[in-house]
Amino acid sequence: MRAGPTGADPQGTPTLGSFTGGQLRRLGSVAGLSRADVETYAQVLTGALGPEAERPLDLPPPTRSFLSDDHTPVEFSLSFQADAAPVMRVLVEPGCGATGLADNGRAGLEAIRTMARRWGFATDALDELRDLFLPPAPRGPLALWCALELRPGGVPGVKVYLNPAAGGEERSAETVREALRRLGYGRAFDSLPPGSGFPFFALDLGSWAEPRVKVYLYHDDLTTGQAGRLSRTDSGPGPAAVEGFFRTAAGLGSDAGGLGGRPVQTCHSFTDPGAARPSGFTLYVPIRDCVRHDGEALARTSTVLHHHGMDASVLDRALAALTERRPEDGAGLIAYLALAHQGDRPPRVTAYLSSEAYAVRPPVVGTVRQPVPVA
Repeated sequence: MRAGPTGADPQGTPTLGSFTGGQLRRLGSVAGLSRADVETYAQVLTGALGPEAERPLDLPPPTRSFLSDDHTPVEFSLSFQADAAPVMRVLVEPGCGATGLADNGRAGLEAIRTMARRWGFATDALDELRDLFLPPAPRGPLALWCALELRPGGVPGVKVYLNPAAGGEERSAETVREALRRLGYGRAFDSLPPGSGFPFFALDLGSWAEPRVKVYLYHDDLTTGQAGRLSRTDSGPGPAAVEGFFRTAAGLGSDAGGLGGRPVQTCHSFTDPGAARPSGFTLYVPIRDCVRHDGEALARTSTVLHHHGMDASVLDRALAALTERRPEDGAGLIAYLALAHQGDRPPRVTAYLSSEAYAVRPPVVGTVRQPVPVA
């Protein structure tokens, strides 16, 4: 089932570029970006998609992208902070039309280098890791993704996401350790908590106040108590804050067991090569698997936002900017809900929003966990 006519090309069948570009324009307006900025960023998104931007949506997705459930190679997000405008981001798989992971990675790398030339930033850190994450015969579910933080002025912050399993799943930990060592973070790996896998390794490129190196971990069957013990930062959230967020987002009671199904993820970010511990911590809950439909996901997300003093009405407008369907008619528009802490800064809550260019996950029939107030 397609998401509906929102974002359709007036000339006829919508294309991947016209559909996602239309969503970006409308969502950017909700986030407070100027008309000039959203137009610039829509063109950047189209350029990143390459020839696949012109692919009609009545054809199947160009590849079975791991980026989203319906294989749309684009995902949006809004990051909220108390007393501040939300920050909009877009995640894209530049090599989505490639016939294999090796070509996918080469296309993604070329897209990043095109951005580097346009906005004048270096790719040295990425180049240092190319043999680890973009080998001649890569394995795993992805090669390279690019996230853009859409800032006022038309110059985004750029992030690159790489696959630690490119050399084989059994070598993921070794790959992450070596990547951290090459970038000067020789003590970082040993500070990570236990996990069940390494989905991503990420780098901030371009203009950032504190560029981060980020390591992501999977956590299967995570319990509330375990969630509260995952942060390794010296400052930031205590166990109670993380546990309260986790219970509300996942709909877990205080005596519940682990969250089965799709694993929870954490991100541990490093900004100081000399430090023995991460400077930032984020917990990602796959909220789409914990609700019957997006109406419930919206309610839980609003509860979390209100708890942290953030404006939940923005999210209502954001969902309306993405699709004309009712939240109750699908499950997956809000894919992940995340609580992030970086150093001594106030917490951020981020909602990851699916484009649904190709399909809408139907609502779940039956009983799911009910929301629990944030502690």
